Amino acid sequence: MAGGGFADAGTLKRAHLYESKITGFFIFSCIVGALGGSLFGYDLGVSGGVTSMDDFLIEFFPQVYERKHAHLAETDYCKYDDQLLTLFTSSLYFAALVSTFGASSLTKNKGRKASILVGSVSFFIGAVLNAAAKNIATLIIGRILLGVGIGFGNQAVPLYLSEMAPAKIRGAVNQLFQLTTCLGILIANLVNYGTERLHPWGWRLSLGLATVPATLMFIGGYLCPETPNSLVEQGRIEEGRIVLEKIRGTPNVDAEFDDLLEASREAKSIKNPFQNLLLRKNRPQLIIGALAIPAFQQLTGNNSILFYAPVIFQTLGFGSGAALYSSVITSVALVLATLISMAFVDKFGRRAFFLEAGAEMIFCMIATALVLAFAFGKGKQLSFGVGLFLVIVIFIFVLAYGRSWGPLGWLVPSELFPLEIRSSAQSVVVCVNMIFTALVAQFFLVSLCHLKYGIFLLFGFLIFLMSCFVYYLLPETKQVPIEEIYLLFERHWFWKKVVAAESGTPL
Repeated sequence: MAGGGFADAGTLKRAHLYESKITGFFIFSCIVGALGGSLFGYDLGVSGGVTSMDDFLIEFFPQVYERKHAHLAETDYCKYDDQLLTLFTSSLYFAALVSTFGASSLTKNKGRKASILVGSVSFFIGAVLNAAAKNIATLIIGRILLGVGIGFGNQAVPLYLSEMAPAKIRGAVNQLFQLTTCLGILIANLVNYGTERLHPWGWRLSLGLATVPATLMFIGGYLCPETPNSLVEQGRIEEGRIVLEKIRGTPNVDAEFDDLLEASREAKSIKNPFQNLLLRKNRPQLIIGALAIPAFQQLTGNNSILFYAPVIFQTLGFGSGAALYSSVITSVALVLATLISMAFVDKFGRRAFFLEAGAEMIFCMIATALVLAFAFGKGKQLSFGVGLFLVIVIFIFVLAYGRSWGPLGWLVPSELFPLEIRSSAQSVVVCVNMIFTALVAQFFLVSLCHLKYGIFLLFGFLIFLMSCFVYYLLPETKQVPIEEIYLLFERHWFWKKVVAAESGTPL
């Protein structure tokens, strides 16, 4: 068959024997654990707003400030094309991709909670340094520490949520990470909208308030229980069963616990989990979950909009206040989209959201390119009507991304891998994600300068390729127990040919 291949949870190994209820203990653990997403979200939202503030530019990037206000025809697309300015944004993500490998070891050996705590402390220190910075060096050091915090948090939180959730609602629970990320972006944009009027120190307040989500994440990490999967992996068998019974709300957890024990036994036989990722039996998960999806998530172009929404709107002729206000609108779209995805992803599935939203995103990228090609440039600003249309198109694009590649880009990888390589695989996921996040952050503005409206056509073409990949190669994982996902690949029209070879054959 041409599609991704579906499998019903009831046809798998012991899935039909799993029991669970939604308990207060489970709800508390997941909500507090998901606060890790607020770190990522707040930084995504705050950095673009700060880099468009005049007071910030005057203190650290005076040449960009002068070019911004030059009103020259040749700077229409190039007002913010400064590699040192974009390094302020991208340095965080380069730090995150390096730190995630240290996070992998900590997550595997000491648990998901340990990485959450370390990440919150590093992020807190980085936020303090950024707020107090007097030179670019201090600013970059602070960004690096923020990146370490995000590397640890993004490594642990999606795993934490996927392992805590019952299979039937795992999609919605995992997307709490995306929801807190989106709320962080929205709050950051609202903060920027207010602090932009506080001269000359408003930008310091915007950056310093990042200590708030870091503090919440630390408290949450301290109060939440460790996941049963991690406890079993660490050899704390009885404690793992107790936690599993508490979060499932029933003592009848024998089937699920047996799957955990079986996965743990296999995990202990793995000496080098990173090397095990390369085995033939894990090749579909490696290609789809660790490489393709985290890279594709960034190549949609959405994070370019999130990073630089105020910058983009100012470049297109919006005033400073209007630019920040427009970026708040895109943040609201993200939150609404995530709530839609949480409500329906476990009903309609991952593939449906990827494909339906992908078609909308392609249309929006083409529409944006056409508007800019015919109505912008040569020193003229966009008319009110054209500007309003552009904001609506970007709103629709973000709404589509926010219910597809945004949340599913974290959900799908976190549920694909078996326990013995899950922590290591998540490190690769975060690493690849951060590599492409950093590259997009570093080169989007220079690409906007040189490709002009063509950059949006490029993103549209990439989204088309991603949609084809999903249609042909991604199996549906909705309501399939996390320890039985591997069975989907043994039945998939394409991947079964790959994994049918002798188990353990190297790549």
